[in-house]
Amino acid sequence: MNKNKTVMVQGTTSDAGKSTLVAALCRVFQRRGYSVAPFKPQNMALNSAVTPEGGEIGRAQAVQAQAAGLAPHTDMNPVLLKPNTDTGCQVIVHGKPAQNNMEAWGYHEYKPRVLPAIMASHQRLSCQYAYIIVEGAGSPAEINLRDNDVANMGFAEAADCPVLLVADIDKGGVFAHLVGTLDLLSPSEQNRIKGFIINKFRGDLSILKPGLDWLEERTGKPVIGVLPYLPGLHLEAEDSLTDSAIQPTITKPLRVVIPWLQRTSNHTDFDPLALHPQVDLCWVGPGDPIPSADLIILPGSKSVRSDLGYLQQSKWDRTIRNHLRYGGKILGICGGFQMLGEQIHDPAGIEGTPGSSAGLGLLAMETTLEQEKQLRLVNGKLSLSSAPVHGYEIHMGISTGAALANPLVILEEHIDGAISEDGQIAGTYVHGLFESQTACNTLLEWAGLEAPNTPDYQELRERDINRLADAAEAHLDINRIIELTNDFDN
Repeated sequence: MNKNKTVMVQGTTSDAGKSTLVAALCRVFQRRGYSVAPFKPQNMALNSAVTPEGGEIGRAQAVQAQAAGLAPHTDMNPVLLKPNTDTGCQVIVHGKPAQNNMEAWGYHEYKPRVLPAIMASHQRLSCQYAYIIVEGAGSPAEINLRDNDVANMGFAEAADCPVLLVADIDKGGVFAHLVGTLDLLSPSEQNRIKGFIINKFRGDLSILKPGLDWLEERTGKPVIGVLPYLPGLHLEAEDSLTDSAIQPTITKPLRVVIPWLQRTSNHTDFDPLALHPQVDLCWVGPGDPIPSADLIILPGSKSVRSDLGYLQQSKWDRTIRNHLRYGGKILGICGGFQMLGEQIHDPAGIEGTPGSSAGLGLLAMETTLEQEKQLRLVNGKLSLSSAPVHGYEIHMGISTGAALANPLVILEEHIDGAISEDGQIAGTYVHGLFESQTACNTLLEWAGLEAPNTPDYQELRERDINRLADAAEAHLDINRIIELTNDFDN
């Protein structure tokens, strides 16, 4: 018998539905009165969250913790990789940076050193909770990544746990994905897979039934269930923009435009705006025409100097100055706030080549990137209206300068950010500003929206987690999943 009662969800591809399925199972188990926690051994994502103890984990694990009725903890995602470039990343272990700029080949050799940290986190969770629902990363059939694997079957074998394999039928080729993935695994890994789950099915299930029968006969593995496509479902994304974050262009009272940078991080900051009935949120990618706007937001970045250069090469600096000339507003969040200043210095090469870059020069301040990462949950109020703010800081930079004497946010422990004398330009290190109804109303009113009426974002989160869990209860064999965690024997 598997004493830890751990089950792992792996996917045939990235974005197959692993994160949402783990969130669904966490809420289902929690509803049934079980003590349950999410776990992801290794995550690669630019969307992250800060835990109450001051550590950093993937955003998806924070959502899964909410689904389980828990505060997020660094043990839920012991290894987080945050890409700085196409081939390098910051390596975060147990919530803190262990390596600031490690190349991919170096991390491949480094992985055996993080496995003990992963297993220690899993063991601690196993001592606290009856069930652990584990999320894999990408696909277990990536042949080039199988050596030293800690994210998929490498962890499953070390923890000796059963695996459910999920595939997204909405993308097509679902049977090839499932059978092909299974075929590329070793015999012991194939035996570890105890069932299939098909995600995002649309239409008449009776038409799919012959394929399901063939799949079970071909593989000897049961189909645990077929989850339906849920239109409009919103869960905060692990990394890439979700459909709900990319809204069609329709007439709404306030238009907000955000440039999609090469290393945009924590774009979930703007999910409340994407869901806002009065806001037309528009992400602008490379080469896309830049529409007129009431508010331009510069988002966070994992590679600030590089993204600042990208912004300037794309002529966004000219667009911003034009925007200000006609009375528009600019807001910078974290890395975007740093870009608003006069200089950004990286003397230690924390995010790349050591050196300095000229900022946009819109606020009288400079930023220096330092080795120690600032990670904390924060509470306070906006200087604009005293609206309460609840959010988090997650940055390497320290900013100084005259502009900071007029802060945007007054926190319990310090003041933060800046707002220009003419009130057109503002910035802050605080993530999560728009999640508070009153703070969001204040900022949208500052941007030019009359009588803003912001929905309760926390209620929206809970609504969609429950909606997802309802679908899992209706379409998956939950009892069978519970039984296989109790009775698994490899």
